[in-house]
Amino acid sequence: MDINHDIILLYAQKMNDFEKEAHILLSIHETSKKSRVILLSDSFKKLDMLSIKEKILFHEALQCVEQEFYRSAIILSWVGFMHFVLEKIEDFGLQNISLKKTSWNYKTIEELTEKQTEFSIIELLFDIGYCSKTEKKALQGLLNKRNECAHPSSHTPDINETLGYISELFKRISQIQSRIH
Repeated sequence: MDINHDIILLYAQKMNDFEKEAHILLSIHETSKKSRVILLSDSFKKLDMLSIKEKILFHEALQCVEQEFYRSAIILSWVGFMHFVLEKIEDFGLQNISLKKTSWNYKTIEELTEKQTEFSIIELLFDIGYCSKTEKKALQGLLNKRNECAHPSSHTPDINETLGYISELFKRISQIQSRIH
């Protein structure tokens, strides 16, 4: 009886390994949306550093991808990213920020976001050492992409661009997180 049980477990593991490999291979092809979403979902599960609010926002972005609402997915994932950034800035301390930027004397994070643009907030990440100059420029590019999707334009991202955008945000979150600890 134990031998049969071991064989069943072995085959179950082989089936799981096969399914993972199949999704990796299928995700390369244009029509394999389900495999791509599954791969992205796997990446999302690994990001335990996100707060509940950020997880919800990124989960909603993934649901937009599943429904082929690519512009919406890009916008929602950016909102999740900015939520992460603002939490890290708040943890850094608004008083500490006013030492780096004397004109930024804000009492709350809400006041900061009302008075400063997202572009300026990305500049702040560089000023407080949470990103390099090159990473700052990359983040500004991601913000520009979000703006293209959020405002009337002829830009229509596809699944490849959308999943790449979300994946890039996850990488940037990891980079910022690594500088904090």
